[in-house]
Amino acid sequence: MIYLVHRLGRLLLLLFGSSVLCFLLFEMAPGDYLTEMHVDPHVSLETIAALRTQYGLDRSLVERYSHWLVAVGTGSWGYSFAYNCPVSQLLWGRAENTLLLTLTATAIAWPLGIALGTYFAAFRRRVWSRILGDSLTVLLVSTPDLLLALLLLLFAVRTGILPTGGMVSIDFNSMDNWGKIKDLTAHLCLPVLCLVIAQIPPVVAHVRTTISEVLESQCLRAARGLGIHRRRLLFRHALVAAVNPLISLFGLSIATLLSSSLLVEAVMGWPGLGRLLFESILARDVHVVIGATIASTLFAGVGSLIADTLLRINDPRIREATA
Repeated sequence: MIYLVHRLGRLLLLLFGSSVLCFLLFEMAPGDYLTEMHVDPHVSLETIAALRTQYGLDRSLVERYSHWLVAVGTGSWGYSFAYNCPVSQLLWGRAENTLLLTLTATAIAWPLGIALGTYFAAFRRRVWSRILGDSLTVLLVSTPDLLLALLLLLFAVRTGILPTGGMVSIDFNSMDNWGKIKDLTAHLCLPVLCLVIAQIPPVVAHVRTTISEVLESQCLRAARGLGIHRRRLLFRHALVAAVNPLISLFGLSIATLLSSSLLVEAVMGWPGLGRLLFESILARDVHVVIGATIASTLFAGVGSLIADTLLRINDPRIREATA
């Protein structure tokens, strides 16, 4: 219980620091949401000044941040200038879409990565296995997420197999339940495929390295000499030894997955936090940008907390060290 309270306290400090940093960066950036109105001859300076007062942009940084903290406490998370509504109304729907995308990609990438890593480790002494495993890992790791997303979009446009943007079709509401599921799945395939391809290489590399080291250890060599079947050693001992590194990798991959998903959403038009963040930055809608950033930071922090908790449950030595 003390450990959980300590970690939650650190998470709150991280969220607080992220919000302060966002406000400072917006304060240092030139212009604000109303800057572009100065070039419009139909908008008078008096109107701009009135809007600046209405939105609270004429207040000091400390006053604006204090006002935003109060808004967070009331659940509105500030006010969106561009969408003309509370930020919370925008965030939660977009956050659900981002979670749908990232959780689906994780549920596919990790079992596939573990299976491939185990396969390459089991046949590590064969030349073709080493070449194939190394080539696959290097190729996927060295491919930028933006290039990968653009290549998948080009493939979808040329073939017409998958939708190239959005979350659902225009006539989604007129479909029956089965039609809605198929339509959502079709729109989900392209961004999920991009995230899966980006997630697999580190999982494969860690599983292959860890299992290979365990299989070459003296105790497992002795077990093989006693006649214990190779498959039993692989699945009952080597995979168990790879659990702790994989749990640690899972916590680290949450942050990288979120950053990748923000890019994929912006490129492929998926209506999640990434697209909302991109549009809000262009519009200089400060409260939406801060809300989306805090939500992404929260997801990453919770993922790290889950990974650390699983490590404590799986390894008694970690529980004793952190007690």
